[in-house]
Amino acid sequence: MSMLKLSWKYLLAKPWNTTLNILLLALGLSIITVLILIQDQFENKMNRDAAGIDLVIGAKGSPLQLVLSSVYHIDFPTGNIPLDEARGISRNRLIKNTIPLGLGDNYQGFRIVGTNHDYLDLYEVTFAAGQAWNKAFDVVLGSRVAQKSGFEVGDVFVGSHGVEAASHEHDEHPYRVVGILAPSDKIVDQLILTSIESVWYAHDEEHDHGKMEEEVAKTGFPEVVADEERELTTLLVQYRNPIAAVQLPRLVNSRSALQAASPSFEISRLFELLGVGISLVQGLALIIVLIAGLGIFIALYNSLKERKYDLAVMRAIGASREQLFVLIILEGVLLTFLGAVAGLLIGHFFLYILVMANEQGALSGLSAGVFLTQEWWILAYALGVGILASLIPAWNAYRTDIANQLTK
Repeated sequence: MSMLKLSWKYLLAKPWNTTLNILLLALGLSIITVLILIQDQFENKMNRDAAGIDLVIGAKGSPLQLVLSSVYHIDFPTGNIPLDEARGISRNRLIKNTIPLGLGDNYQGFRIVGTNHDYLDLYEVTFAAGQAWNKAFDVVLGSRVAQKSGFEVGDVFVGSHGVEAASHEHDEHPYRVVGILAPSDKIVDQLILTSIESVWYAHDEEHDHGKMEEEVAKTGFPEVVADEERELTTLLVQYRNPIAAVQLPRLVNSRSALQAASPSFEISRLFELLGVGISLVQGLALIIVLIAGLGIFIALYNSLKERKYDLAVMRAIGASREQLFVLIILEGVLLTFLGAVAGLLIGHFFLYILVMANEQGALSGLSAGVFLTQEWWILAYALGVGILASLIPAWNAYRTDIANQLTK
């Protein structure tokens, strides 16, 4: 019988102790695995969604809230800004391009975003079906929205007021699906995109809705309202040159009632704040792993006391000291290997549950099927813990006195 098979038999002889040690180790490693997966994918996702956006201009309030609501669509907007002020800022010589956003409605939790076709170009989208909107109340669905809703090109639905589900529905203004985006692994996958006019007209309660629908059917644009009565939620800004990064935010924040926030700066600050909590949780997980290693050491040490006669018999029938040493080391390695594999699987499964429970939140778009290089280090760390925990018991097995043990 090989040493590996014999080690496995010894572990099976005490199933409860073996299971407890494996689960304790798996718990600590699963926490580390989840944190590594979330941190890596979340940072990549945030950077990917903010690519091409140099500045966000909106109503006064929290800069981080402004960025989260406008770029990542995971918070409430800080308010609206007058259209004439937005137009005035967009003419600044430091600005290459601005993309207007109108927020405030949703469909079953998926946000309806009024914008222009530049927003599609920003994320370099491709269409799985249909085309971009050309008139009011035509919408383009992100791939996840289409998947969850089951809508196809030509279907009609009604949006709800607010950025969360279960709000008042705008029954008078149905939207018509004219396009569905191909999966891009970007924020647009979770959005319903339409024209700015659609968002304006959906909230024009004072208009004759019957007349408006007739006008929309003819021209796509109902009655015209003066620009100063219109509002936007935010402007996404692209700089013309590097100097704009220094001058434009200060200019907006000091000379207007608006606010400018840099996505790169605010997200870096967010990661810095989150990093403290992640480090604390990782420290807790490492403590759990060390406790699991101590448990393995105690289990092997106690098991060695009970098996001294068996080890002496093995020596008597030809087993060498080195083989006994390897036997105990293998037991520790087997325990930690099983615990590491279980921890990795539990970590991936737990992330899958988190993503399923937050399909429209900050964790949406993360994948539990991704395997990172760091996970190999988790496995190596676990095996190292197993070897260290086995060294003293293995050394005691190596020093087993045959004659003394057989006499007893």
